[in-house]
Parts: sequence; C-alpha cells; structure tokens
Amino acid sequence: MGQPPHLRTRSTGTSGTDAERTARLLLDDGAVRDADDPIAPLDPGAVRSLPSTRVPPAPVRLLQGALKSRITLPDFERHIAAAEALRRRVLGGGAQAPPRFLVRVDEFPHYRAWDEPGRYGTDAFARFHEIMRSAGVPYLIAALPRVSRRPLDPEERAWRPLEAEERDLLAGLGADDVCIALHGRDHRTRTSSPRHHSELVGLDPGETELLLDGALAELAEQIGRRPHVFVPPYNRFTAAQWPLLATRFDVVGGGPESIRTFGIQLTPQWRGEAVYLPSYFPLYGRAREVLPAAERAIARAGGLWTPIVLHWGWEADAGWRDLERLAAVIAPHAVDWAQFLTAVQRTR
Repeated sequence: MGQPPHLRTRSTGTSGTDAERTARLLLDDGAVRDADDPIAPLDPGAVRSLPSTRVPPAPVRLLQGALKSRITLPDFERHIAAAEALRRRVLGGGAQAPPRFLVRVDEFPHYRAWDEPGRYGTDAFARFHEIMRSAGVPYLIAALPRVSRRPLDPEERAWRPLEAEERDLLAGLGADDVCIALHGRDHRTRTSSPRHHSELVGLDPGETELLLDGALAELAEQIGRRPHVFVPPYNRFTAAQWPLLATRFDVVGGGPESIRTFGIQLTPQWRGEAVYLPSYFPLYGRAREVLPAAERAIARAGGLWTPIVLHWGWEADAGWRDLERLAAVIAPHAVDWAQFLTAVQRTR
C-alpha cells in the first residue's frame, strides 16, 4: 500500500520536490540574499542520496521508540552521515564548518506554573533567560497562551490566561534574539498514561483546527506576536494531523516521543508545506547530557543545522550550573532562529 497523500514527496513552491528542498535547506547558510538570485538545479544523484522521509511501519517505529534514550540512535547517525555526505558532494572543502545549533526551550509559562509558582514561575524563568542572554545563546521558547491547574490530570478543567508579568516577559523576549513558538493551548493531556500524554492525539480534524486556531489567536492577542513555529505538547501528534500543522506553521518540532508516530527522521526536512525539525537524545535532554553530544558535533564540523532541546525547569531543578557550562560551549555556534526561518523561506 502506498503512503497517504500528505506524506508523499511532492512538488511545491519553486524548488521542486520535498527531497530537493530538503537538500537545499541542508546546504543553505540562512544568509539573506537577493530574492532574484537564480536557484541552480541540484544534481539529482545528490538529492537521491538523502534518506527516505517515509514513515516507517509500526513495528519499526516501536523498535526505534524503545531506543529513544540510548546514547546514540543508529538510524539517526546514518541520517547525519548522509546529510554530511551531501554537503561534501556539493560544497567540497566548504562543507566543513561548525554546527549551527538551533536551541529550543520548553516551555513558558511552565506547565506547572499554577501548581508550583515559586519553583516554576516567572522569576525562575528570568534566571534561565539571563544565563542564556549573558552567554550569547539565541533560542526559541515554546509558549503557552493558557496555564492549567494540574495539567497531567485529564479530568481537571481549570485554567487561567497569562498573567501580566508573563505577558510582559514574552512580549519583550524578541529584543534578546528569542523566537516565540506556539506550544499548544494549555498543555492539558487528554490521557493520564505517561506513555501517551498528548494534547493533540485523539482529536478529529475539526477539533484539531479549533484548538490550533484558538491558541494562535489567544497568544497573539496577549503578546502581540503570531508564532510561525509549532512545538507539539509532549512531542506527540499523529501523521494525519501533519497537514493541519503544516498549513499554519513554517516549522514543526518533534522529539523522542514523536518517534512512535513518525519514526526517526532526518532533521530538518521538508514535508509538504512545512519543515519538520525533530531533535533526539542526547541533544534532547538535560544540559549535562547535551554537553558531550554538542562537543562531538563541534569536533565533527559537519556544518549541519543541529537542533538542541532543553527544558528550563529541569535546569532549575539541577541548580543551573550544568546549563551555564553548556551555554558557554554552544554560544559561538548557536544561531538566531531568524536565520533558519530565512533559509526555510528561501527553499520553499
């Protein structure tokens, strides 16, 4: 049986197939260029050398998901090697370059801000932001328009809008090279099982659209900005929901939990109308786990867009020292998300 239509490689925009646009994204440095600059055709063999973006069969996804917290993921390592090989084939000696770290942070307000404001409130996040700002690390923050009471309890219904200090903080982050992403509506899970926490899984198309459009409108009204990046709550959404996300956002994130629905995928990659940007362990994790992986990426000098995912609440619990060490190492190679979004638009 063939893939569902929305998962097939197809031609859109000016740059050709998803595979060709992915290749161009891997080669693009994100710099702003003349919009009339002609795009030279890519060697078809170079494009075909990239890994398939097909969603693996369920048994393969389950096996990959079981390995999601290993030090290395063999399938993902092969994807990285293929992307580096593409760059060497096209760019020659220019392919060797530092990684371009795209730092994503989950989330503000913290999903436990109502229940534990002293531990996960605005003051604690301000400490996180100061560490990143002082080190010179631009990042993306996954933002919520609502804060839930007991968000891990699907039976609870209480929520509140952002408080004034939360709105003011989010509205002012743009001055410090922070990109805002939507992180769902209220981070309320629809199921109590920790292995299946999700705000999206189980919604039909109409319900999904209602949640996304409502959350976008609420966040824009409160902070005056309309996000173009989506970070799925709990990293869980279904393949059938992809088109609904891709028509609303330029970039959609993912993580270890996304493996069970999408499998391990090359990152970043074009999928129809949007770019999929998953991050996997060990670049998805606590700062002390991310640090050695980031150092290996720097030594490897593959020149790739390299997403890192941090949770500021985890770093608060750890006392910030690990984060300070990581920030100092990645700062020279962390790029403003505006550069990545420029590359996304250029390859559209």
